[in-house]
Amino acid sequence: MKLSPRLAALTGAAAAGLLAAGTAAAVQAAPPGPAAPDPAQARATAADSARALVANRPAYLQAGSDDAFVQKPVISSEGTQYVPYERTYKGLPVVGGDFVLATDAAGNLKYASVAQQRPIGALATTPALTREAAAKTARAQLTTVNAVEGTTLVVYTLGAAPALAWETTVRGTGADGPSRLTVDVDARTGAVLRKQEHVVRGTGTGAWNGPSPLTLNTTQSGSTYTMKDPTVTNLSCQDAANNTTFSGSDDVWGNGTATNKETGCVDALFSAQTEHKMLSQWLGRNGANGNGGYWPIRVGLNDQNAYYDGSQVQIGKNTAGQWISSLDVVAHEIGHGIDDNTPGGISGGGTQEFVADTFGAATEWFANEPSSYDAPDFLVGEKINLVGSGPIRNMYNPSALGDPNCYSSSIPSTEVHAAAGPGNHWFYLLANGSSPTNGQPSSSTCNGSSVTGLGIQKAMKIMYNAMLLKTSSSSYLKYRTWTLQAAKNLYPGGCAEFNTVKAAWDAVSVPAQSGDPTCAGGTPTPTPSTTTTPPSGGCSGNKLANPGFESGNVSWSASSGVITTDSGQAAHGGSYKAWLDGYGSSHTDTLSQSVTIPAGCRATLSFWLHIDSAESTTSTAYDKLTVKAGGTTLATYSNLNKATGYVQRSFDISSLAGTTATVSFSGVEDSSLQTSFVVDDTAVTLS
Repeated sequence: MKLSPRLAALTGAAAAGLLAAGTAAAVQAAPPGPAAPDPAQARATAADSARALVANRPAYLQAGSDDAFVQKPVISSEGTQYVPYERTYKGLPVVGGDFVLATDAAGNLKYASVAQQRPIGALATTPALTREAAAKTARAQLTTVNAVEGTTLVVYTLGAAPALAWETTVRGTGADGPSRLTVDVDARTGAVLRKQEHVVRGTGTGAWNGPSPLTLNTTQSGSTYTMKDPTVTNLSCQDAANNTTFSGSDDVWGNGTATNKETGCVDALFSAQTEHKMLSQWLGRNGANGNGGYWPIRVGLNDQNAYYDGSQVQIGKNTAGQWISSLDVVAHEIGHGIDDNTPGGISGGGTQEFVADTFGAATEWFANEPSSYDAPDFLVGEKINLVGSGPIRNMYNPSALGDPNCYSSSIPSTEVHAAAGPGNHWFYLLANGSSPTNGQPSSSTCNGSSVTGLGIQKAMKIMYNAMLLKTSSSSYLKYRTWTLQAAKNLYPGGCAEFNTVKAAWDAVSVPAQSGDPTCAGGTPTPTPSTTTTPPSGGCSGNKLANPGFESGNVSWSASSGVITTDSGQAAHGGSYKAWLDGYGSSHTDTLSQSVTIPAGCRATLSFWLHIDSAESTTSTAYDKLTVKAGGTTLATYSNLNKATGYVQRSFDISSLAGTTATVSFSGVEDSSLQTSFVVDDTAVTLS
């Protein structure tokens, strides 16, 4: 029986996130090593393995009976196969239902990156709002509308709860200039759920690149030459006034004057072709779109700007009327296209501009031009002097140009170019460290730590492979987890790269996440997988003993009176539950159990939670429940979360596979007004 203060306090209370020199030939040939996996076979094996895995609907996919999955082409990178999927619900596309399964060449799962965090459940698919009304709402999001591309019924899962929605894409002009905007409108209430902008802006003899003459790959037809790459699909440079590819009777282009459009195209085409080489030689990527293709580059935008919109790259001018087609600007815009054409689409949560900046920096360093041209550095747009005040962004010290060096909770809602600060700072530290020895500037950290860099090629490999794990739920917090996993996939023989990625994120204040992989003992800890040889007994079942407390106070360590049949709070199932706090006075209750999670398994912690409170505040968390697994805090709940009935909570704790960890609940109540945290029907479920 609970102490009477708890019972008294309940009266009236509601119950409710990378040429070595050649050596002389050996006298005797070394014995042949194992044959490298055939890339096509590795992709086919990965596709088949992923298909079988998805058919078994492991719990981490959050799949319901009405969900179906569409496998997309497999992407290979550095021995890892990335298999993207899209989801449908009752035949409707699911926005936020995407996921990526990363496997080795044998099809063994290395990591699952899943956007959707809860099942859709039972959702009606008949809209109350008409298609026309939703399209009208979408049109209203732009200042002027030139075209409506179409309106489609979808299921939206990126919000607090799944919702039926109309998704419309409109073209026109917004507050920031040209716009191609996708708008999701709740098909029941008419509320705007999300706006996704597809126009992502950056701010011969060329003007910016050299030394001249620059070598360009152009096309000859009869006696006419055009500024079109003869081997790369759609890679051309055009006059934005009429979308016509520059042509001439000879293969000599530009006059070196930055205000001349043809010269602008010399720089632009050279920049794009240089980035194409970088993508192939450093990252193993086949073109910007992954299938050997690009988009036309058009010089002549009448704005101090440049942008990518899914079908083209537009290049504008600086305040002196010079076309801004430097290496880093063009590579940045194409970087947006790469982002758009990797799993999950254009990065969100304030990360899209830093993602594109990494491609600009990598292309400058790959080109390695002399100092009088667009020399390698970690400044963005320093050569083109967009508005007469020098660089647009500074990657080693973002605050020098007014952008934040360190991450905070306000970054996801910050203007996207300013929000690039923490990500650019992280990439610089990853590539160069805080005190470089290669002539680059020092870079102070947010936590006073020292970081030793890996070099830009290795940093870019890690960044790109993280993008191959990307889903539509991207954020700074997710990029921390994805880059750690990318380092683990790329460099499985040790922890040096992994630890540098982690140290660089710590140095810009992006916090550790419960889904972060781990690395210890000189080699990375294996990532849980459902296709590795399973442990004895298989990856199934609930690993918690006495999960519903029906055997009373056994298997759990608990404060006195926590595991109870007290009638003051109902159990979720059966008679027993764990009731923490509820005394209306300063009090702490704890509940814990150690659990062994076998290596090679995925694990989900779930429990049903009811929060009842006499607190009336809607802004202050007086009483708190903290949920941990191992040393990681999974969630904190408070009196602000009070509600009628039980709510099931679940967390992926697969990072603990191969360990014995403690699952714990700690409730802390202040000096007045009771809050009860009631836990029941717990589980650590293997899959």
